[in-house]
Amino acid sequence: MRLARVESLRRRFSRSYIIVIAGIVSALAAWALWIEPARLVVVEEPVGVPWPGRGALRVAVLTDLHVGSPFNGLGKLHDVVDRTNAARPDLVCILGDLVIQDVIGGHFVPPETIGGELARLRPVVGTFAVLGNHDGWLDHDRVRRALETSGVRVVENSAVRVATGAGPVWVAGVSDLWTGRHDLSAALAPVNDDGGPVLLLTHNPDIFPMVPPRVTLTLAGHTHGGQVKLPWIGRPIVPSQFGQRFAAGQIVEGGRRMFVATGIGTSILPIRFGVPPTVSILVLGGRGIS
Repeated sequence: MRLARVESLRRRFSRSYIIVIAGIVSALAAWALWIEPARLVVVEEPVGVPWPGRGALRVAVLTDLHVGSPFNGLGKLHDVVDRTNAARPDLVCILGDLVIQDVIGGHFVPPETIGGELARLRPVVGTFAVLGNHDGWLDHDRVRRALETSGVRVVENSAVRVATGAGPVWVAGVSDLWTGRHDLSAALAPVNDDGGPVLLLTHNPDIFPMVPPRVTLTLAGHTHGGQVKLPWIGRPIVPSQFGQRFAAGQIVEGGRRMFVATGIGTSILPIRFGVPPTVSILVLGGRGIS
C-alpha cells in the first residue's frame, strides 16, 4: 500500500513537473515570438569619446529597420520616427537594412514607402545614411534613391562636414562590407586635420579593425545584437566573423571606439529575446562626458 502511494505521488509530481516546464517554455516562446519583437524602447546612452566641442551632441541611431518583418510594419516605423523626433537629436544616423528578404511571416515593403515615412524625421542638423546587405540584395541604387528623395543624405565612401551646436563634426560613411565597395580610404579622404570629431557610419561592424585613430566614433548595426541573448550563455548566433566581440553596445579597442546598435526589425527568424527593438540616442561630449 505504501509503495503504491509513493508511486502515485511520483507520477503526480512528474506530471506537475512536465506541466510547469511546458508552461515556462510556452511563456518564453510567446515572449520571443510575439511580445519582444513587438516592443520598442528608446535608450539614451552617454558615450565617452574625446570631444573638443562646446557642448553635447545628440545622435539618434536607427538601423536594421527591416520594415515588413513580423510586428514591424509601417505603423511601427511611424512610431519609431515619432519617438526619435521626441528625443530631439541633432543628427539621425541610419545604418542600413531598410528592407527584408524571406523573413518567416514577413511581407515586402517598398523602399519608396519606407523613405516616405523617414522623411518625417526632424533632427536639428540632418539625417545621414549608409545602406546594408539586404538593401544591396534588393537593389542598392533603388534604396539609395528612396532615401535621397526623402531628404536623407547617403554618405557612402564619402564624408561631409556639418555645423552643429556642439561644434563642427565630420560625418563619413562606408558602403556595406558584403555588397558594396567598402572603401574606407575614400570615405575619409575629405576629412582634414581641423581637429573636428569624425563619426563613421557603417552597416557591418567587422570593418572596425581597419578604422584609423582619426575616427572619433564608428557607428554600426547589422548584428541585431544576435536577436537572442541568453542568461549565462550570451548571444548564440551573431552574424560577424568576430562572434560576440562586436555583437552590441560600446566597444573600445586600442583607443578606438565603436557603438553597435541592435536595431529594430528581425531577419530570417522573427524572434527577439533579451534584445528588444531599440532606438539608440547617443550623447557625445558635454559636461561629465569626455
